[in-house]
Amino acid sequence: MSNPAVPPRSLAEALRARDDVSLAALLRARPDLITPVPTDLTQLATRAGTRASVVRALERLGRFALQTAEALAVAADPAPYGELLALLSGDDGDPAVSAALPRALGTLREQALVWGDDDRLRLVRTARELLAPSPQHPSPTGLGPTVQEATAGMSPGRIQEIVTAAGLGSTHDAVSAVASLTALFADRGRMSALLAGLPEESRQVLSRLVWGPPYGQVTAEPAVHLRRLLDLGLLVPTAPGTVVLPREVALHLRGGRAHREVAPLPPAVEPAATHRPQVVDATAAGQAYTAVATVEELLKDWDEGGPAVLRAGGLSVRDLKRTAVALDVAEPVAAFWVELAYAAGLLASDGEADERYAATPAHDEWLEQPAAQRWVRLAEAWLTATRVSGLVGGRDAKDRTLSALGPGLDRGAAPDVRHRVLTLLAGLPEGASPSAQSVLARLRWERPQRREDDLRSRLAEWTLKEAELLGVTGRGALSGHGRALLGAAAPKTPDAVAQGPGDKLPVHHRPTAAPEPLSPAEQATASAAAARLLAPLLPEPLDHVLLQADLTAVAPGPLQRSLAEVLDVLADVESKGGATVYRFTPGSVRRALDAGQAASDLHAFLVAHSRTPVPQPLTYLIDDVARRHGHLRVGAASAYVRCDDDALLNEILADKRAAGLRLRRLAPTVLAAQADPASLLDGLRAMGFAPAAESAEGDVLITRAHAHRTPPRTAPEPVPDGPPVPDATLLAAAIRAVRAGDLASTTPRKTTDQPPLSTGELPRTSSAETLATMQAAVLTGEALWIGYVNAEGAASQRVIAPVRVEGGFVTAYDHTADEVRTYPLHRVTGVAELAEEEGPLSTG
Repeated sequence: MSNPAVPPRSLAEALRARDDVSLAALLRARPDLITPVPTDLTQLATRAGTRASVVRALERLGRFALQTAEALAVAADPAPYGELLALLSGDDGDPAVSAALPRALGTLREQALVWGDDDRLRLVRTARELLAPSPQHPSPTGLGPTVQEATAGMSPGRIQEIVTAAGLGSTHDAVSAVASLTALFADRGRMSALLAGLPEESRQVLSRLVWGPPYGQVTAEPAVHLRRLLDLGLLVPTAPGTVVLPREVALHLRGGRAHREVAPLPPAVEPAATHRPQVVDATAAGQAYTAVATVEELLKDWDEGGPAVLRAGGLSVRDLKRTAVALDVAEPVAAFWVELAYAAGLLASDGEADERYAATPAHDEWLEQPAAQRWVRLAEAWLTATRVSGLVGGRDAKDRTLSALGPGLDRGAAPDVRHRVLTLLAGLPEGASPSAQSVLARLRWERPQRREDDLRSRLAEWTLKEAELLGVTGRGALSGHGRALLGAAAPKTPDAVAQGPGDKLPVHHRPTAAPEPLSPAEQATASAAAARLLAPLLPEPLDHVLLQADLTAVAPGPLQRSLAEVLDVLADVESKGGATVYRFTPGSVRRALDAGQAASDLHAFLVAHSRTPVPQPLTYLIDDVARRHGHLRVGAASAYVRCDDDALLNEILADKRAAGLRLRRLAPTVLAAQADPASLLDGLRAMGFAPAAESAEGDVLITRAHAHRTPPRTAPEPVPDGPPVPDATLLAAAIRAVRAGDLASTTPRKTTDQPPLSTGELPRTSSAETLATMQAAVLTGEALWIGYVNAEGAASQRVIAPVRVEGGFVTAYDHTADEVRTYPLHRVTGVAELAEEEGPLSTG
């Protein structure tokens, strides 16, 4: 490990000086660095400086940490802490910036974007290239190149003319002349005097360029006030007709600030309204019950097989509209419920040749659970799902319409945004609902650099709406069961929270790190707590309805499952809402009789479940339909009608509407038809009769809905937004492997006649030399540095202490793996002795 007293000369040396906790924090913040595990710290440093990794790390920085990196990109390399602070706080200083800068700089150091001590801060070269000003890529600060960079292509004579015009003494070379001009522009007093002598028109030109972009256009014969700026070097030509404002000049005009507006603290998530927590919980619980009922109704509607799967996958626009009408919701909301059922594993395609969507076997298990547990399953699926229903109806990269349940809806950032939005709500006082704009402003501060047309803002807006639909929030505020689902404690009052140095802001205004996602065990505990809190708030299912004289029944609340199932067959739903209205019709009563119910069963059912007397019109309706039900029998002959009442058969034959069935009399009580039994049943019912189907044995067929189920299906796996965050076990193993590889690659070796090896190169010795050195090390107990190639061809460096050499194998204590291992000698590329004073055993 490097000597902490010696400043690091590279990022690799800075990483080598870190302890395991610090390395774990780096790998947790940038998980792409651990895929695959680097062989040593030098490779880790190289990987941390690659463009793709740096871009990803910059995109995940908060606004002030990003502004700090941008300021370092326009500062000297290396830059002292004082220069960085001055660029962020300006000449007048800013206490908030001074208090927040150590935290931001600590974040950049932790993520290996900045290294070095406070007197020599260095931004990783790739990050500097991405953030530094250039004509092709203007700096986010709006600053231009330095005087030295802007005058790089200028002739020495012209540089001397500028120096003389600025009142500086001529120099013997261009380098010292540029240095003299830079010193002038950086001197606040002399620079103010120089600008004071300019005409107003010249100062106005500078003011238009000061905050960027720093480039402007001039004619071949510039005006006098422009010529004055060019003569003094306050504007420098970069190309024919183009001039630039040097960085030092802009910083003086800005008062030393690199940014026009600095945001050291995140914007507050301000409460827009405050409700009593009991009201919030009750509202959210009511919506949670509605969510469970809506998903149940959706799957019931698709119980016999839902819509067909499009060739490209997903639901057609027409089927989505039909689903929206069936659920009595708007199409975007219907898409949300369909996607939620799919994410929870309750809905999938059946995989048949004529592929259709249907409920999964898990749906039947879900129906048997208490309502609170059913809601928890839906909420958990929503929290972790990467599929985004808000994208339905939009266009993909190939200008194809995105359909519900179709491909192209996964967005890896969705779970992170949902979790973050709910965490911000959890930080507010109980019962407080924020304004959407304050939540969006906070998220933009936390992740300002995104290139996905502000997808995070749209995800946040959808999260707020979906949380209300699902019952996680009530009246815009996080509910008690929603808070429990997150594993979040109730927020403390401002008086109960310790104030930081100079921190006079409300608790929810302070920058807070997002909590780590819950482990599966922690999430199970949190979900159980949420179910316990929600269960008492859900309405108890009712065991009765209110029958009315107009052949309707009113359910004043949710019904017990057995009651609802029978009533759905016996009556048609007329309207939904707080109270559901059912209407009894001849067709609905016949439907119940077809399902095997007798008239007496229906009368008994209504008497048992009605809080009001059964109206006489309803009794007459049931008896009248039952009296005619089954009087006609339809069977297969290709189809026939039989009836004991030949007069009724005569009536059918005389009816002109029966012409399409092509009926003829076979016997006084039997008619034959040139139609299949199903068409004959439908035709007679359309004529006003109530026939019943019968089997080949002459028994009445009882028609029940056939529940169509898919084969066992698992819920869709979320698509992660980049490599997943490694767990503690993987981190420990990776750090141990990196340390071991670093030990092997950096341990000093004894000097030999062989030329020195380059970094990462394996030692090379002959088989005889390798064997002799190994045998000598067994006798002396010395440690050796070896190169080794395993059976897969992967090469590595190791530090071993040989114990035994026999049979073509060496048994040794491997310091890099911290265990005894046996290696085939033919796979050892070479061996070298370690320097005694700096060997691995001497370091303790």
